[in-house]
Amino acid sequence: MGKLNLTWHGHSCFTLEEDGYSIVLDPYSDGSVPGFGNLRLTADEVLCSHGHGDHNAVQCVKINKDASSKKNPFTITEIHSYHDDAKGKKRGNNIIRIFDDGEYRIAHMGDIGCPPTEDQKEVLKNIDIMLMPVGGFFTLEPAEVRKLVQELNPHMLITMHYRGAEFGYDVIAPVENYLSLCDKSSVFCLEKSSITIPEDLKSGTVVLTAPTE
Repeated sequence: MGKLNLTWHGHSCFTLEEDGYSIVLDPYSDGSVPGFGNLRLTADEVLCSHGHGDHNAVQCVKINKDASSKKNPFTITEIHSYHDDAKGKKRGNNIIRIFDDGEYRIAHMGDIGCPPTEDQKEVLKNIDIMLMPVGGFFTLEPAEVRKLVQELNPHMLITMHYRGAEFGYDVIAPVENYLSLCDKSSVFCLEKSSITIPEDLKSGTVVLTAPTE
């Protein structure tokens, strides 16, 4: 089994790589998120949590010519949820995806807008790495996220979909609003946008450095 690499491209977009296979998650379209440049990525697969332009820009990801001949090292589980607290009536549906390489389980929560059901929580408990929106407004509010995280107990949570000093939507909260609810000793602000597992696996909340314009 090769090393697992995770790169944050800003907002909710990540590249997940292992054994020469790469997956881009939730790419954003050009100009859709203030402060972030245009994505021009290459991967073997692209997956989107829902159909909004800041999450579904598959046109910004070039698929490798040999992608179909590669073996995907991840078993992927989809959990169907909602982008709001009204069963999708406000903003539609949302797909949570769990990527399992046999050793680690990584969950991309998409734009989760309501708490998971009890059955869904059982599947999401004790995730190794959870990629979670923490800015609220379009998603669960920071206090709701913190309550859910305490219940699900992921080993490491990586923050996404929040407002920074130079990026993000004005209506969503800065990452500090969520971090203020966490134990300070378990918050790690890293000066890099990529991590390698297991070397960089930490117990707590991780804030990666966003690649801005």
